[in-house]
Amino acid sequence: MAFDANNVVLAEVASLQAGYPFRTTVEEVADGDVLVVQMKDVGPEIGVDWAGAIRTRLAGRKQPDWIQDGDILFAAKGARFYAVCAGAPPSHAVCVPAFFHLRVHAAAQVDPHFLAWQINQSPCQRQLLQAAEGSSQLSIRRPVLEQLALSIPAVAEQRRIVALAELAQRERRALQRLITNREQQLQAIAEDLSVPATHTRMQDQK
Repeated sequence: MAFDANNVVLAEVASLQAGYPFRTTVEEVADGDVLVVQMKDVGPEIGVDWAGAIRTRLAGRKQPDWIQDGDILFAAKGARFYAVCAGAPPSHAVCVPAFFHLRVHAAAQVDPHFLAWQINQSPCQRQLLQAAEGSSQLSIRRPVLEQLALSIPAVAEQRRIVALAELAQRERRALQRLITNREQQLQAIAEDLSVPATHTRMQDQK
């Protein structure tokens, strides 16, 4: 399948900034007015789990660039580099420095869901892995991410690709449920079969 696409680098279509510069471990404050997205709250399949994010208060006077609906979080440290669309936060929210906070330029004609999807695909992943640095933990520097090579088709094509990717994800979840149900059924059969054998051993011991 061939697409007409513009070849660009990430910095041409989106702004990038590091996560909020917490100086110490994030302190949970039950009645805090800011949600903090940490690595545990994000996954390529689930996106951002806002319900699991802790609340805190920010000490600085400068107002952060809050996460907005349509923004992208890129996990820049660890065994896997990936991007997720953040969705609409339930309140003011920031992310930790393990992420880069991306925002698509208004004039870029790029669907954020498509951009996150493309970053997660093999061509981009190969670029990232080749440029990753670190010994005990790999990481991606901002200049590397800014120069990530992308191919951007028309918006209509982007949305068709996103819809196809979402369909594949739903199919994957449905298949996983079928597999889990079948395994539970087989386990129940195995347990049922073990009852006569156990009963027989008990009878022989009398």
